[in-house]
Amino acid sequence: MQPPLSEHHGGQSRTEMVPFIPNGVETILDVGCSRGLFGASLKRANPSWRLFGIEPDPATAAEVGDHYESVTCGYFPDDLPDNSHYDCVVLNDVLEHVVDPWSMLAAAVNRLTPGGHIVASIPNVRHYIVVRDLLLRGRWEYADWGVLDRTHLRFFTRSSIAKLFTGAGLEIETLTGINPIGVKRAAFLVGPFRDMRFTQFAVVARRKV
Repeated sequence: MQPPLSEHHGGQSRTEMVPFIPNGVETILDVGCSRGLFGASLKRANPSWRLFGIEPDPATAAEVGDHYESVTCGYFPDDLPDNSHYDCVVLNDVLEHVVDPWSMLAAAVNRLTPGGHIVASIPNVRHYIVVRDLLLRGRWEYADWGVLDRTHLRFFTRSSIAKLFTGAGLEIETLTGINPIGVKRAAFLVGPFRDMRFTQFAVVARRKV
């Protein structure tokens, strides 16, 4: 149950996601850890965090540095060590790449310690540029990166993200837009349209005890 391999996915430091790691976390699983750049960001922020990773591409996994205590080369969750559990499971740019994000999220919940957290970033298909091109130009054009990345299999809005996480039995603590892109006349994106400013949402959700 793993997104398609792509050399640019997971190959970013994602420093904007570090503040979303909840207080009190000790062990973190980074799903699709790629070359470990996000793990490096985590270690710089808090060297006491114990990091674990899983990455399907052997060549990419071999480039992970010493930020992680261990990295499993394989597919989530099937190739994880038996009975391994974590205080926090990170799904940065993962759920949109799988056919069944509901099952993947359920699998992540099953790997949490009691009261553990899921932290995720998910693209926002309601982003202004996507909606503008669809409504005004009749365009839905895939690209090598971004909201309409050609390897994305599922698309989400803020409301569908909330439904996905609550449906998995999680209590959402944070659901907020990140990585806004400046566009002309963006000032009109207020009130119920404010979420159209953001290319992604950051989610923090807690497993109910």
